[in-house]
Amino acid sequence: MGRLFRENLGQLRNQPGLIVPDDAIFQLPEKVLQFGTGAFLRGLADYFIDKANREGVFNGRIVVVKSTDEGDLKAFERQDNLYTICVRGTQSGKVKEENIISSAISRVLSAKTQWSLVLDLAKNPAISIVISNTTEIGIQLVVDDIYQWPPVSFPGKLLAFLYARYVAFSGSPDYGVVIIPTELITDNGKKLESIVLELAHRNGLEAAFIDWLENHNSFCNSLVDRIVPGKPDEAILKKLNDELGYQDDLLITTEHYHLWAIEGDARVRKKLSFYGIDKGLIIEPDIEMYRELKLRLLNGAHTLGCGLAHLCGFRTVFEAMENPLFNAYLTNLMETEIAAAIPYPVSPDKALEFSRRVVERFQNPHIRHKWLNISQNYSAKMLSRVMPVFIKFEQTQGAFPDRITFGIAAYIFFMKAVRKEGDHYYGLANGQHYLIQDQKAAYFYQKWQMASLPEMVRTILKDTSIWQKDFSKSEDLHKNVVTYLESLKENGALETLKEFLGKLEYA
Repeated sequence: MGRLFRENLGQLRNQPGLIVPDDAIFQLPEKVLQFGTGAFLRGLADYFIDKANREGVFNGRIVVVKSTDEGDLKAFERQDNLYTICVRGTQSGKVKEENIISSAISRVLSAKTQWSLVLDLAKNPAISIVISNTTEIGIQLVVDDIYQWPPVSFPGKLLAFLYARYVAFSGSPDYGVVIIPTELITDNGKKLESIVLELAHRNGLEAAFIDWLENHNSFCNSLVDRIVPGKPDEAILKKLNDELGYQDDLLITTEHYHLWAIEGDARVRKKLSFYGIDKGLIIEPDIEMYRELKLRLLNGAHTLGCGLAHLCGFRTVFEAMENPLFNAYLTNLMETEIAAAIPYPVSPDKALEFSRRVVERFQNPHIRHKWLNISQNYSAKMLSRVMPVFIKFEQTQGAFPDRITFGIAAYIFFMKAVRKEGDHYYGLANGQHYLIQDQKAAYFYQKWQMASLPEMVRTILKDTSIWQKDFSKSEDLHKNVVTYLESLKENGALETLKEFLGKLEYA
């Protein structure tokens, strides 16, 4: 079996079901600087650019900067920076597969050993876009010197590039760039801009540069949403390589759904000339609605489902959604409760459409998302993703939402540790211990030692650090949570869920 690289593309062009780039694409100029080699950027941002190039729209390639010491660049070099995106899942209920050889990346540079080449890119007038995904810890202010080779932090590296560009083009307004971080933090563009400006002041850069930085560069908030598990395990990778007929060490898998929402104006749209090639790419002055839909319906449903699903014995999201009881619970939770109380003006039709799309994504057999992984930092996720919806529902409907209340009880039961080893706490479900990876594990361990379950629940409901407000005096809520916890303890999660859904049906 041959390896994927440019000289082999001619042999692959007649292969059914495989999208292969034309030779002309390799002559396109470099227009994008990207910090991060990870699967996520290659499966989302680079996917859009590759698609635009194939349609003759953007006509530009990406130079990727590898900032970390992990891994190496040899796989990119061996494959001429080509890699396959295997898209798997369903659309409108129909199974659909796509195999795309992406040619979006022209070069991959090491910041550690090739920093001079990165700074040389600042002199390229065609470079107009900077993209990043350096994980959430990448966008932080650290003491940094932009004259280090290279600077320590991502914001430091970005500032060094921007300053080199300012010098190369004598501060011309025409050579500012659009900077789009995709790290999963709120207002990522604004936060990155504030850090870069702070570093500019700390490095003593001149006022004229800071003026150019603020007025002729666009730092855009963005929201990204696509499940890109990355390189498959060895067995799946071998199967895919056998199907494709070549070896690809950079192959990634993704779901069909993809969203890249960018906060920007007409100037940003003009520079991002690949806008319009895909309805999943959105550039609007306000993207808060998209953030709220994702945070409440997708992330919120994940959070409310994770403890319950694990207690029921389901390992993955797909496995749980195969069960009619759990499927009914999570689907109705999104459509009747979360969608009705999103703390942002969203039309009911749009919320319902998004809910149904989330359900379809959860039912994708090719995405193996583990509930225990989702349960990490459970308490923080409940506070940020769920409680604003819970509180708004009660305020607008005059009653607490039944399914969210049931999910709250499952959360409290999941947090019941039965074993303590050092600083680690373990719960027990279906005869198996599980690690509770949560900052409040010790708190719940202590509370579950109380002799009275009703008193324990009242104490927990009083804690504003978990719920935003004191719910201990809400008698109906207290009574329901106690009832669900007693049933979870005596009857198990699946039987309790069945009984809960039955009562709702006949209520």
